[in-house]
Amino acid sequence: MKTLSLRLRLILLFILLVVVTWSIASFLAWRQTSKNIDEMFDTQQMIFAKRLSVLQPATIGNISQQLPKTKKLLRHNRGAQDDDALAFAIFTPDGKMVLHDGDNGSNFIFNYHQDGFANSAINEDDDLWRIVWLKTADSRYIVAVGQELDYRDDMLEDLLISQLKPWLIALPLMALLMVWLITRELKPLRHIANQLNRRQPDDESSLIVSRLPSEIQPIVDALNKLFTRIGMMLVRERRFTSDAAHELRSPLAALRVQTEVVQLSGDDEAMRQHALANLTDGIDRSTRVVDQLLMLSRLDSFSQLDDVQQIEWQALLQNAIADIYPKAQTEGIDIRLDIHQKPALIKGQQLLLSVLLRNLLDNAIRYGRQGSSITVTLDRHSFSVEDEGPGVSNEYLQRIGERFFRPPGQEKTGSGLGLSIVQRIAHLHGLGVKFSNREQGGFKVVISWREIN
Repeated sequence: MKTLSLRLRLILLFILLVVVTWSIASFLAWRQTSKNIDEMFDTQQMIFAKRLSVLQPATIGNISQQLPKTKKLLRHNRGAQDDDALAFAIFTPDGKMVLHDGDNGSNFIFNYHQDGFANSAINEDDDLWRIVWLKTADSRYIVAVGQELDYRDDMLEDLLISQLKPWLIALPLMALLMVWLITRELKPLRHIANQLNRRQPDDESSLIVSRLPSEIQPIVDALNKLFTRIGMMLVRERRFTSDAAHELRSPLAALRVQTEVVQLSGDDEAMRQHALANLTDGIDRSTRVVDQLLMLSRLDSFSQLDDVQQIEWQALLQNAIADIYPKAQTEGIDIRLDIHQKPALIKGQQLLLSVLLRNLLDNAIRYGRQGSSITVTLDRHSFSVEDEGPGVSNEYLQRIGERFFRPPGQEKTGSGLGLSIVQRIAHLHGLGVKFSNREQGGFKVVISWREIN
């Protein structure tokens, strides 16, 4: 089902709101005006009846039973009179009419029951009249003053039309103005939609919209942040693909060579076993490179850490050393843990910090000398890992930690990603990383932190 556009929905809702509001206001105006008209004319009729009640028809003299008709009194210049606006008649208690106004008062039907207002019909008129009945003080006469109800309805209609006519003219103008205003205010959204439609998939530039409402600005900011994250993700994906292709080319070529050597070895068992051993080493190296590439790619995707917890550095170091100790023993390297001070508390992701420690210890074992030792020292705001290997020349020391960088002359195999992973994990945790050479020979890595409150 096709949904209406926001612009059309707003226009229809606003018009509906205006019409409903106008209808309710008109109904309330009709009610109040009708009440006011009834009060005004009832008061007028009552005042007229009171004045007539003090009139004694028997003492007036030669007055006839009826007054002359208005048309006879004013043959010319009668004004805009309405003969049903007001009429009166005076009756005796037994219902005999003794005086009337000469117009509609002569048609009054005597049906007095008590003083007060009553709606009733009159002779020669199909419409109802509102008549007030009032007995004189001496109870000799009963005064009736009436007014046709249609006269009041006509008066009410005229007043309402005079009040509502300006609104009837203003409503279409107001609707047109609302359409123009809504269209104008939604123009930035159309501008954003046009930019998104023209946007290339790899375009990470920000949306540019001027005169943007404050309610829409957060959406545009969120979209711009999303484009930035997508751009960073595309860069990471391209770099990962490039790094994987670059780094795996050599091991795969070596594997192919070793496979050909195995095929060509024939009956030479020693050559075949040597080639198979090299093939196994090549597969292990490729597997390690792939693992490191995947780890680095995953770390690059992190903008912040989840599931952080308080880090127990002492336990973390002991576990890392215990895990890698068999490998160190195989290489003839001893690992020593010195705890100088109780470390200050920090929060982090324990699994990632375990990877950091494993890479540091693995790097120290890989480049340490056989028969040497590795010293891990824990202080209050740092820990260090020192080996007794050849270290790194000062020329290349500043580049340690760059991806795939390995100082020239390395005899050990490696991908140059281990310390890059260390730096990335440390950066995510806000830890400081310092690479240096020991004065007595060897390489030293210091990881430092600040105490949390």
